[in-house]
Amino acid sequence: MEQHKETLLEKYARLVVRVGVNLQKGQLLVINAPIACADFARAMSRAAFAAGARDVTMHWSDEISAHIRYAHGEKAIFEEYPDWLAAFYNDAAARGAAFVSIAARDPEVFRDIDPEKLTLANKAAGGALLEYRTRMMSNQNRWCVVSEPTAGWARKVFPDLPEKQAVEKLRAAIYRTIYVDEDTDPVANWQRHIDFLHRAAAFLNQQNFVRLHYRNALGTDLTLRLPKGYLFAGGSEVAADGVSFAANLPSEEVYSLPDREGTEGIVYASKPLIYNGNVIDKFWLRFAKGEVVAFHAERGETILRELLQTDEGSRYLGEVALVPYDSPISRSGILFYHTLFDENAACHLALGKAYPTCLEGGAAMDSLTLLQHGVNDSLVHEDFMVGTPDLSIVGTTADGRQIQIFEHGNWAESLGL
Repeated sequence: MEQHKETLLEKYARLVVRVGVNLQKGQLLVINAPIACADFARAMSRAAFAAGARDVTMHWSDEISAHIRYAHGEKAIFEEYPDWLAAFYNDAAARGAAFVSIAARDPEVFRDIDPEKLTLANKAAGGALLEYRTRMMSNQNRWCVVSEPTAGWARKVFPDLPEKQAVEKLRAAIYRTIYVDEDTDPVANWQRHIDFLHRAAAFLNQQNFVRLHYRNALGTDLTLRLPKGYLFAGGSEVAADGVSFAANLPSEEVYSLPDREGTEGIVYASKPLIYNGNVIDKFWLRFAKGEVVAFHAERGETILRELLQTDEGSRYLGEVALVPYDSPISRSGILFYHTLFDENAACHLALGKAYPTCLEGGAAMDSLTLLQHGVNDSLVHEDFMVGTPDLSIVGTTADGRQIQIFEHGNWAESLGL
């Protein structure tokens, strides 16, 4: 009998199951999937059962149905989140499930929707899913965010191509970013990539930095204080059960957290931010004592204001991530209009909640103790890109040494990484 040749979609699905969430025999897998990505979700389901999954549960979504609801529903309904859905996620997490989310939609699907409705819905979901999200961000469960093309998204990225060609071109670009091709094993490719990111994170952790200073020609002049006991991570992490996983595919970053009240200066975004189905572009943020005290966007300023007003923590930073400007995603020359990809083309920061695992002992701390250690908390976590070809990042150590970490947008050659 002729042996089945694994398709690229099947390779991708196997990569997500084996490396992304590193599913273990007898474990439950929950897949959050747009209906437009059904083929990919089903391929992951097959790969999961092949890996010994106890069961696979699908939670389907549909951006067109969501748009209808936002367009015609009264504001009051967006202040509610279904009890049964919150119970499902909280219960699955408590049972040790792994979670895969396929993040894929038209970047501007909600551009004509009242932004207050979107904010209300985010707040309701954040409150109802607090237990679940706390478990994810402290790595009590293994989780992974991936993507697959949809027609609306592909049309935005490649507006001059017919829809079918745009989808196929976007799919090919995605496969390149995750090292999936005809001739090699993506699992082995990712293990080599993870090894490099681990080396970079280890270097940063060994230096005992107290602050990082960002500068570029856009006008960015920003100083970030790092908390004592900060931890940079990248490539893969270890969950509470001792099993490693890769939370994002693709990923080119090493990341940590800044001290909540230690950000000073101004930062200019280098790429658009896609938030709540809207585009925020050409914007800057000014910080004082960690808080955004002024901002401006040439496009989407109302949406940016809604983001910053989500709660108190949404005006503070929760993540600092280092990504070389010559990363494969950046070299592709494609603006993906999707944070999962665009954040891996450039250094970025995140407004909102910080990952407790980026602080020594943070995963075991309660919310008050984390706050006392400078760890920001919020209902949101939104990455925005700040990397440019001329970005300079200089780190200052506890003993006063200054080390060039990034020069000309990339890791400084003197580091020998």
